[in-house]
Amino acid sequence: MSSIDLIFATNNANKVKEIKAVTGDVLSILSLAEAGIEIDIPEPHETLEANASEKSAVIHQLTQKNCFSEDTGLEVEALNGAPGVKSARYAGDSRNFQANIDLLLHNLASFTNRSAQFRTVISLIWNEQEYLFEGICKGQIMKEASGKEGFGYDPVFKPDGATKTFAEMSLAEKNQYSHRKKAMQQLLAFLATAVEKA
Repeated sequence: MSSIDLIFATNNANKVKEIKAVTGDVLSILSLAEAGIEIDIPEPHETLEANASEKSAVIHQLTQKNCFSEDTGLEVEALNGAPGVKSARYAGDSRNFQANIDLLLHNLASFTNRSAQFRTVISLIWNEQEYLFEGICKGQIMKEASGKEGFGYDPVFKPDGATKTFAEMSLAEKNQYSHRKKAMQQLLAFLATAVEKA
């Protein structure tokens, strides 16, 4: 599959870094900043799928180019799936992840069940059609934060089968488990087939 240009509908540099680590030279990925697009797309919906679709649709309408977006939530079993779609704004609209982590640990303090999962939904608009891909990483919420790498809830999330939190891992280690990588691999497999048929 020769290199394909795709706009990634995000302003999150951490997400761009993780995605580019997965795609390598197969895709030429442009963040919104790299594409010269200054926009903060709202995430008003109640599902990851709808938010991902909103973001890719907005950028496609602006550019008329192939693009993709993603929305990711941390879904905690004991909290009935919260913070879920509200993960980035769990403790308020400031998107302060230390405050989000503090609130999460507070809300989980009385629970022995620490099971959780990160779930990523990618919305790809390719040749005017939308395609959705999902990646899940199951794990546990730690009782205290550990590690300085990554972003978001990474300091308190330890994936099943791992001995470290995401924040204690290098990017290469994280991508052995990453929900975002799993969703992106599905997108890459789809594109490989789509390009072959073209």
